[in-house]
Amino acid sequence: MTHAFYVCGSYAFAALVTVAVTLWTWADGRARRKELAALEASGIRRRSARKKDGE
Repeated sequence: MTHAFYVCGSYAFAALVTVAVTLWTWADGRARRKELAALEASGIRRRSARKKDGE
């Protein structure tokens, strides 16, 4: 019982960090997709994209 606060606190901290990193990754992915969409809408294409006939 003497270590219960430490153990519960450690699990809570680990859960908090896991949720924070997950949310950060999700938000960053959304931002990158928006940036790619804006670039593609302006005519800029990725080098790895397949070229259409005549390009």
